Amino acid sequence: MGLANVLAGIAAGADRFDASFGGIGGCPYAPGATGNVCTEEIVHALDLMGYDTGVDLTRLLGASQRLPALIGHDVPSQLVKAGRRLDLHPLPADFEQIRARAQTRPPAG
Repeated sequence: MGLANVLAGIAAGADRFDASFGGIGGCPYAPGATGNVCTEEIVHALDLMGYDTGVDLTRLLGASQRLPALIGHDVPSQLVKAGRRLDLHPLPADFEQIRARAQTRPPAG
């Protein structure tokens, strides 16, 4: 839900968000609490959406992938575990045409 809240915040005009490297954090009084939304997941999603975050995602992801060894346990970040979407599945050749068509389509209803 954290990433969805970031996107809703952007739609409402927010341009700064609290996040946590690797998603580490949480509350010692709430077992199983996952902490904050992962910085690298916000940057990755915004990058895929065409936003310029000013963050070098390759370096951020490289650092976050070393985090589990440093802290001695896994981190909640799915991006750390799975990698970037475009590293796994490249965009189709006609992606920009598909995106443009989707953005100009009239609302349903």
